[in-house]
Amino acid sequence: MNAAINVPPILLVEDNPMDLDLTLRAFSKKKFSNQVHVARDGEEALAFIHRWDSGETVPAVILLDINLPKVNGLEVLRQLKGHPVYRRIPVVVLTSSREDRDLKTAYDLGVNSYIEKPVSFSKFMEVAEQIELYWCVLNERPR
Repeated sequence: MNAAINVPPILLVEDNPMDLDLTLRAFSKKKFSNQVHVARDGEEALAFIHRWDSGETVPAVILLDINLPKVNGLEVLRQLKGHPVYRRIPVVVLTSSREDRDLKTAYDLGVNSYIEKPVSFSKFMEVAEQIELYWCVLNERPR
């Protein structure tokens, strides 16, 4: 039996094709054992709740951009953290927003971490490595 089958995925919520490609390349280069599921807007992100209700594996962590079409990331965060079961999923806001109000609102809504997207690929690789190490390896999750 392949041990990777029991490894929970990462949900990446990102609408910018360049940032999406950069993130997926960084994860691939670091050889993450976690499969990455992608939602390209807030509606797609919220649709995962129904998928999890239907038995799909809940992610180890959600990487959430806040500047999203259809439903913005802060509303996605609000709904996730308001859910009786899925509110326990760690959510890391990974965004280009440097707005103080976005940062405060995200923490008021229960975000677990807020990271400004690095500009260079090498810095992004460092962030990807830290995300994987902390949220997918070291962090204990409720069962």
